[in-house]
Amino acid sequence: MPHIHHTAAMGLSSSSSATILVALVFLSLLYVRSWRRMQRAPTSAIHGWRLASFLFGMSFIWAALCSPLVAYEHDLLTVHMIQHLLLMTFAPALILMGEPLLVFWHGLPRFGKIVFGHLFRRPLVQRFARMISRPALCWIVSASTLLGWHVPALFTLGMQSEVWHSVEQAAFLGVGFLFWLPVIQPWPGATIGPQWSTLLYLFLATLPCDILSGFLVFSDRVAYPMYFSMPRHFGFSVLEDQQCAAALMWTCVTLVYLVPAAILSTRLLSPRSFYRRDLVQLELRGGAASQRDSQRLEIV
Repeated sequence: MPHIHHTAAMGLSSSSSATILVALVFLSLLYVRSWRRMQRAPTSAIHGWRLASFLFGMSFIWAALCSPLVAYEHDLLTVHMIQHLLLMTFAPALILMGEPLLVFWHGLPRFGKIVFGHLFRRPLVQRFARMISRPALCWIVSASTLLGWHVPALFTLGMQSEVWHSVEQAAFLGVGFLFWLPVIQPWPGATIGPQWSTLLYLFLATLPCDILSGFLVFSDRVAYPMYFSMPRHFGFSVLEDQQCAAALMWTCVTLVYLVPAAILSTRLLSPRSFYRRDLVQLELRGGAASQRDSQRLEIV
């Protein structure tokens, strides 16, 4: 039965991969076009590293969903875990650091800015934006999604159904964006600067990964028996594949979360040396909306 699903899934994934690839290319070209438009105005220009960050993030989504890696996603838990890391940890962080909403905003025509500006100023929309960016909610949703989809029953459902597998991947990507909101604080959210609470948030975020990884690494039995019926690759046994996947997640998540934690700690311990840089960031991110676009939004 797993082999039948695997063969059918290949046909479905080929068409869906083409759709995803077209969407990724379209969004990347749209971002580049809007970013180049921003560079023409000194008050709204943003650094080139943000462009590179966005494009790298989009390429990681491609690697997880459309690259040759997909051929092994049903056979190896390690490949499955690489996809989860790309979708939930790496790609969302890189894309948000590219300030996509700010860049796309400047790519809109005047009419689009007026319409969306009026929509974003609605109290209901602003309350919703504040709610989904609360660290407690972001942590609960991300931890529940990570642990929930690795419960054997749900994991098996995702492996045996192409639809549920797509839902699983979409959930990891969406939750990844949600998780990084309190850390990166992208436009148009309020920028409150580095906070000690963010360090606690990053530390607590490692706990679900530690629990899951520790269980899979040190367990002497296979958590997902469906892999016994899958072809083996690269000389890995099923248990070795499980341990490799868990060790990879444990290491990557710890190192990735350590980077922003180190940056925030440096800023918090040396606030004066970073004060001017924070002002520049506020001007780059908020100046565009307040200096050049505010007059247009006042029309509504």
